[in-house]
Amino acid sequence: MEWMLEHTYLMLLLAGAFGFLMAWGVGANDVANAMGTSVGAKALTIKQAVIIAIIFEFAGAYLAGGEVTATIRKGIIDAETFSHAPQYLVYGMMSALLAAGIWLMVASWFGWPVSTTHSIVGAIVGFAAVGLGMDAVHWNKVGSIVASWVTSPLLAGIISFALIRSVQRLVLNHDDPFERAKKVVPFYMFLVGFVISMVTMVKGLKHVGLELSFLHSFLWSLVGGAIVMAVGSVFLKRIKPDPEADKDFRFSSVERVFAVLMIFTACAMAFAHGSNDVANAVGPLAAINSVLASGGVVGAKAEMPSWILLVGAMGIVFGLAIFGARVMATVGKKITELTPSRGFAAELGAATTVVLASGTGLPISTTHTLVGAILGVGMARGIGSLNLRVIGTIFTSWVVTLPAGALLSILFFYFFKGLFGA
Repeated sequence: MEWMLEHTYLMLLLAGAFGFLMAWGVGANDVANAMGTSVGAKALTIKQAVIIAIIFEFAGAYLAGGEVTATIRKGIIDAETFSHAPQYLVYGMMSALLAAGIWLMVASWFGWPVSTTHSIVGAIVGFAAVGLGMDAVHWNKVGSIVASWVTSPLLAGIISFALIRSVQRLVLNHDDPFERAKKVVPFYMFLVGFVISMVTMVKGLKHVGLELSFLHSFLWSLVGGAIVMAVGSVFLKRIKPDPEADKDFRFSSVERVFAVLMIFTACAMAFAHGSNDVANAVGPLAAINSVLASGGVVGAKAEMPSWILLVGAMGIVFGLAIFGARVMATVGKKITELTPSRGFAAELGAATTVVLASGTGLPISTTHTLVGAILGVGMARGIGSLNLRVIGTIFTSWVVTLPAGALLSILFFYFFKGLFGA
């Protein structure tokens, strides 16, 4: 431990590099999932999706990324177990970041939409259980996280199913669906603005020193929703019906209205994802920084310096820009056929689920949430509209992810232990 404290900056540099790699994997894999519906529905081009994601992912990760980070840090590992050997916590967290980052690089290269949360949790549990003993892990916390991996896609699927049913009932089943859409869609825009404003007010702004009560947050979120609705209404007025296109597909003009709405839901999903999944990269990095900054003291809480959130946010952006398109193709086009109205329901359903989880500090898998939302939208048209073979492949990749992260993490843990000394 003495050598490590003498070379604190070297260890932080290594840890920062591994954290950046992990965040890069989050951007390459999970962010692609968040934006894939917009691209698959042809509401946005890949270039437009990347630009939107860069802005809102960065904002979500940097402004609202602290709450979930605390759960990753405190919930899975019992800090007291490391009090006699704080260097093991440093080795382990470095191993977890490196293992999960490498696995996400491999998965993203092949276009597999795997769970970054599975990757990092599996990696942390792997090194702690094998390297230190089963008592190092809070298994009840792990159990609640595993349960959320089941409930989050189910909740997202239910919300998305209800949203697409509401679209069918309020818009598509009317005699003039285009005019009906222009009247109803602004209310959906208000809902999007309200949801994303609420998470920003309730938990995001405290990281920049601004504390608001729940009531004030609620009122300001109403204002945020109204602003989004007003801006969206301006865009909607520019959309004119296309009778020729409507001859081939009755809802062609209607879907153009929902394409505008999808821009707002894409922003909401990107922000919600950034606030939730940046924890997978910066949580272990915060733990390492805490041990080194305190001179080897393992505390129950870890400070979250702004530079750590910045590393996570930048890594997400780079990963998305370089490899994002590969997984976008799988999620946006291969599970079920998406139109802007279906994509809107899937994105808003997933964003709402992620925001709820982020607000309660529970780490969920955005991959599971979004795929659950897409399945919910597909089920509204019947099971025949789903590509079961692709869904089976996705589920298989989910199962493989956790043990892969754990195995790699164990190997790296013993490597660092041998390299730096026990």
